[in-house]
Amino acid sequence: MKAYILAFPEKRWENYTIPVNDEPVVKLTERRLLMSKRIDGVLTIVRNDKLKTYSLHVSNPVPVSAKNKMEALLKALPDEPFFLVEGNMPLLMPFLVNYLIGVYYENEPEAVIPVWRDGSAEVFHAVYEPDALENAIGSATAEGYTSLSKAVEFLDYEPVSIEELSKRNPKVTLSFFRVKNLLDVALPKQT
Repeated sequence: MKAYILAFPEKRWENYTIPVNDEPVVKLTERRLLMSKRIDGVLTIVRNDKLKTYSLHVSNPVPVSAKNKMEALLKALPDEPFFLVEGNMPLLMPFLVNYLIGVYYENEPEAVIPVWRDGSAEVFHAVYEPDALENAIGSATAEGYTSLSKAVEFLDYEPVSIEELSKRNPKVTLSFFRVKNLLDVALPKQT
């Protein structure tokens, strides 16, 4: 299965090239995906005007002109099911990716999305069927929504409990850590 990294900043503060141990966070995210046994290729959706920057850091950038992440994803949708992650998640656990893809292949729902106890979905750690996602984005857009988290409400997805998975392996929760700024990667000073 192919994986898609969405490295498409909408807000000024969003930066997927923040260095973590001298490597951009998006490159670390790509590396983690490639460690997954069920991922056979990674493509990174980037802003058209940022292609040169990202081509230095990721192996397969896909330049897109769009107003927001949802539109960018819609323009870059593949023909086959895919795993989607945002480009600022360097602690993504390969075993989580493998597990979610396994659930998808076993049941073949429109999507497999991890959810928290409160019902909030981690839409950027999910497996999607492209036609169903395209229809969901179309429905969300018609309703005036511009967020992928609202678009998945129009999908018949299979939820996977993050808490249940973390009981089996506590490291699962690290997968959902987002690097938003340099403070997220600052190391404490040693005395």
